[in-house]
Amino acid sequence: MEDVEELQSQKPDQDDENEIVTENAAFVHGEPLQDGTGPPKVDSEVEVLHEKVTKQIMKEGHGQKPSKYSTCFLHYRAWTESTQHKFEDTWNEQRPVEIVIGKEKKEMTGLAIGVSNMKSGERALLHVGWELGYGKEGSFSFPNVPPMADILYEVELIGFDETKEGKARGDMTVEERIGAADRRKMDGNVYFKEEKLEEAMQQYEMAIAYMGDDFMFQLFGKYRDMALAVKNPCHLNMAACLIKLKRYEEAIGQCSIVLAEDENNVKALFRRGKARAELGQTDAAREDFSKARKYAPEDKAISRELRLLAEHDKAVYQKQKEIYKGIFGPPPEPKPKKTNWLILFWQWLVSLLYSLFKRERHKAD
Repeated sequence: MEDVEELQSQKPDQDDENEIVTENAAFVHGEPLQDGTGPPKVDSEVEVLHEKVTKQIMKEGHGQKPSKYSTCFLHYRAWTESTQHKFEDTWNEQRPVEIVIGKEKKEMTGLAIGVSNMKSGERALLHVGWELGYGKEGSFSFPNVPPMADILYEVELIGFDETKEGKARGDMTVEERIGAADRRKMDGNVYFKEEKLEEAMQQYEMAIAYMGDDFMFQLFGKYRDMALAVKNPCHLNMAACLIKLKRYEEAIGQCSIVLAEDENNVKALFRRGKARAELGQTDAAREDFSKARKYAPEDKAISRELRLLAEHDKAVYQKQKEIYKGIFGPPPEPKPKKTNWLILFWQWLVSLLYSLFKRERHKAD
């Protein structure tokens, strides 16, 4: 991007098409999620998708809707309507769910109908009748889902792949999964450069979904290196978006995932330091920047951030000094001593008697 210094993980000041730059870019605000304690209150129009499925839009999406056999990536929370009990929350697990439209599990039929009528980035409240949910028997996996329970879903469709054959991640080869993730990463970079941060994060999150823990644990050697070469930049690019959206805690989490794999990754240290500095965690930020400078001593961006922290600390010290200076007021001035004439008279008298005594003694000698 123009007028921006790029911070490289090993060789600063070189271009890296895999990762995005955030320094000196304008901040925008993202929309926070519902707190998840209960089903969200939505007053938008109710759209009937099926006899047993309705939808209310909470946030508009963009683009097309998925077609049959599309591989969809989504997050959702689920409540039983009668008890308002939340029995599943994929946001807590920080791992998107994958549904292949037309090949979903039976208990997800109603959810799939809702998802197939959503656009990428859309968030909606779905009402699913028990016939298209967990049925007459309820759920064995979720004991709190009673028989014949209608379900409420808060769903966000992150995005989807138009794989016409309906090929799920588990059916792909290693090369296919890494390739699919890399395409999503590149799409995310395009959105980022267009300042479409939410769309960019959706692409990065889908790319990361292809590189889940269950997949990474099976890899070693060159295949693991290939996967990390896609996965780690996606986490760093997610952090870049989150910093611009002022969602600093989430940005720190993305950087920490990379540092768990590569504790000396300069970009991860730098971006985590920036997020921590924005949160006022100056000691932790300084530690990250100092470690980053150890591996990139000539990088100007790191030096600038350390200088800003030093100036911040100096300003805080001066402010505290001024505050505490006036708390107890100025030190009291010493009171002038009062002249005690009686003491002065006795001192004069003693001195006179001593002089007379010395004179008489001198005469006697």
